[in-house]
Amino acid sequence: MCSGLVPKGGHRADHLLGFKGKRASMEDFYETRISEVDGQMVAFFGVFDGHGGSRTAEYLKRHLFKNLSSHPDFIKDTKTAIIEVFRQTDADYINEEKGQKKDAGSTASTAVLLGDRLLVANVGDSRVVASRAGSAIPLSIDHKPDRSDERQRIEQAGGFVIWAGTWRVGGILAVSRAFGDKLLKRYVVADPEIKEEEIDGVDFIIIASDGLWNVISNEEAVALVQHIQDAEAASRKLIQEAYSRGSSDNITCVIVRFGLS
Repeated sequence: MCSGLVPKGGHRADHLLGFKGKRASMEDFYETRISEVDGQMVAFFGVFDGHGGSRTAEYLKRHLFKNLSSHPDFIKDTKTAIIEVFRQTDADYINEEKGQKKDAGSTASTAVLLGDRLLVANVGDSRVVASRAGSAIPLSIDHKPDRSDERQRIEQAGGFVIWAGTWRVGGILAVSRAFGDKLLKRYVVADPEIKEEEIDGVDFIIIASDGLWNVISNEEAVALVQHIQDAEAASRKLIQEAYSRGSSDNITCVIVRFGLS
């Protein structure tokens, strides 16, 4: 699927996504939308990488940006609104999951374009990377259990991190923050880390699930597509490259370009 979005201010955002890869099922979801919030046009982009099934990622696709755009203070205090909406959306989902026996969860890597402000909010190990003059600029840091600050937070909450093929919370989950995962909720929070970036000088951003980042570095991703202007071709290039390098996961990729006429 490919489409173009034109947020207010003359910036153009292009995107394409989604490949099941070697997995039996597709647990990645994505969402892009433009909404008018208090008279301002806002563009939302997100990748949601589910685990334990697709329920959580699909829920985020349906609800997260809708909840953000309806927050009463979204325009005047965007960062606080993002934090509150992420937490409340997680709580709402957990409440809906009470009857489910099987646990499920999802990452969320999101970008919000508000005028010339780009706010990236991340939960989990999907990732957002910007290209500025050909250099790769990370706009999010993966939430992994072996990150020293994350491990400390988990242990202070009464949890533990052990090696079980990779570092895992409670020996189960390979990410330290996520939506859902109600059985580990005390330790695996949905609190986003937020980074704000001025889009002046940013050529494009890549938002992708770990099916891409497990086999392609930030620098490689930017180099592979920096000269490909067509969004569909650029996204397809990254997905095909990740698959050819042996990625065993679903691969979802959003490319958002700025300053195109």
